[in-house]
Order: sequence, then structure tokens, then C-alpha cells
Amino acid sequence: MKAGMGAKSLTRMGMRVTYPPSIRPIAIPTVRQPRPINDDIGGLEGVQVMPPHKALKFFHILCEDSHLSFIHDPQNLKTVPDVTVLAVKKYVQEILDRFEMKDCNSVCTRTEIGLKLEKNSGEKKVDQTLYKHIVGSLMYLTATRPDIQHVVSLISRYMECPEVPHLAIAKRIFLYLKGTINFGILYKKGAKSGLFGFTDSDYAGDPDDRRSTSGYAFIMGAGAILWSSKKQQIVTLSTTEVEFIAAAACDCQAIWLRRIVKELRGLQEGPTPVYYDNNSAIKLSKNPVLHGRSKHIDVRFHFLRNLTKDETIDLIYCISEDQVADILTKPLKLPAFSKLRKLLGVCSVKDIA
Repeated sequence: MKAGMGAKSLTRMGMRVTYPPSIRPIAIPTVRQPRPINDDIGGLEGVQVMPPHKALKFFHILCEDSHLSFIHDPQNLKTVPDVTVLAVKKYVQEILDRFEMKDCNSVCTRTEIGLKLEKNSGEKKVDQTLYKHIVGSLMYLTATRPDIQHVVSLISRYMECPEVPHLAIAKRIFLYLKGTINFGILYKKGAKSGLFGFTDSDYAGDPDDRRSTSGYAFIMGAGAILWSSKKQQIVTLSTTEVEFIAAAACDCQAIWLRRIVKELRGLQEGPTPVYYDNNSAIKLSKNPVLHGRSKHIDVRFHFLRNLTKDETIDLIYCISEDQVADILTKPLKLPAFSKLRKLLGVCSVKDIA
């Protein structure tokens, strides 16, 4: 996608998306028919949670010091000098009222630790239409709330035959939103203006088919601009293979984002840092030291190795406590969850001076 190609339109998943070369007001997309969030939407290995036109405009904001004038509702924004917070308090209030949760108590986390959901647990079935409406409403909210991306992706897997435990988790998300109704993504001029990413995965986390979940996030201007949480399409044989699949998806998006940055402010200097917490995956991407255990992932190995060799991507090890993508792949304890949520740039509007 190039900024100078003129306006183009695309209709997908009931959303009207416009790709203009310059910033101007556009219609906010409306979800007409809920669909599982783990469906492919024009990407290689994951869902682009933030549509391309929004990502392009955010880049323009960060690079050219513009304003979020393309959002119609001024209640979604709070601006102070050099700081913009994108929040959707009004929409959260609407869905809480729609599903009769406006008077509910609040909780501090999205899910309980050790959460495992199954398709056929033997529990009582619930109204499928109601469940789809809840998931569809929450899917729309993930465009500005990456902190709920993982759990929304999780409950969307059971839209075909929802049961009581699935609905209970969906309602817990409402409890979490009740306590974080003023939260949004903070973008700050001059703060970490370079593009960098995080990627991670769990291992065989789905009890039904033993597939893993990949997650990645890219940050620019102190806030997340693109994120994803998706169940992988194959069953992996090792943690190294799991990380390679997640890395391939993340690095494909990194290439796409580098092209956008190039259109907005010229060629990005140096490789894009991408942080992993798996040393084996990093070593294998630079040197086939584990070739005996990695023959079946040969294509991804060469792809990542070429990106590293060409200095397009710089794979950097980080400790698990600082791995931001953890919030997109698994339930976390409150201290870790709060820390990673802050690193994503999600904060309360009330905390902004």
C-alpha cells in the first residue's frame, strides 16, 4: 500500500474501508456480521487488528505531528501538548448497556490464571445469536484495546456451539471493561519514535487440537499501532518451531510497516528491532546450529535468515518479564498484566495531565 496511490475502497467483513492519501474524516466501520477473529484477513499469518488505513494515519500523526481529525466523535480523543490518547469510552458504555452489564462489578484482569476452554465440555448450551453479538461487539473494540485482544480471540473460537463457560468468560470481559472504561492507547510525540516489535507464542495451548497461539505487537510513538493474537494453523513439534511460526508472521508485518514508514518519512535507518524470548529461534535464524531438529521448518528458517542477513530485521533477545507479546498469547497475573499493558501504551485518560 502506498500513500500516493489515491483513494481506494474495499468492503470486507461488513466494513467499508477507505485508503486516502491524506488525512480527512472517514466513516467509522460498522460490524454487520460477527465472524471468528482467527479468520485470515488478507495477511500471511495473522489478523491485522488495526486496518491499514488507520495504521497509515497513525504513522502520519507520529511522523508529521498531525491530529486525529479522521475520527468523527471527539469524545474518543483527549489531547494535551505532544500527547494523544485514543479511547472509546462511549462505545464501551453502549455495549455494557446493550448486554445489561452497566451495573456490574469490575475486575482487574481479563481472565483467570490457567484458563482453559474446550469445545465440548458437556456444559449447557447458550443462545448462539446472543453469543455472536457479544463477540462481534468486542471484536470491534479490539481496534483500540489491544489488552483484550487475546481473550476476544479465544472466545471467538466457540461461536459455532457456545456453552456456559464460554459465555461466562465473555461476561468477565465486560467486568474488566467496566473497571477500565477510561482506558485507551497513548501516542506521544518524540517518545520511541522508531518502529520496533515483539513476538511470542504459547505451546500447544488449545486442549482441543493442541495448536499454539501466536501473538505480536508493533509499537511506535510509545503506543501500539498493530497487534495480533491468532491460533496457529498447524500442530508444532517443539517450542522452537512454535517461535519460528510466530516469527514468520511478525516479520512479514514488519516488512509491510517498513514500507509505510518509507512512504511517510523516507527509508528507515537500520534494521527493525523485533524482540523474542527464545534463544533457540534467534540462533537458528542466524546459523543452522539445530539443523537436525529443524529440517521440516526449512522454508521459514531461510526466510528469517535472509531478513537478518539483509539487515531488514534485527532479532533481539529479551527476558520473558519484558516480552510485551505475552499479553497477546496467554492469561497473566495482575502485576505482569499491568506492566505489559502499560508497555503497549494502554493507559487511563484520567492519568494524562
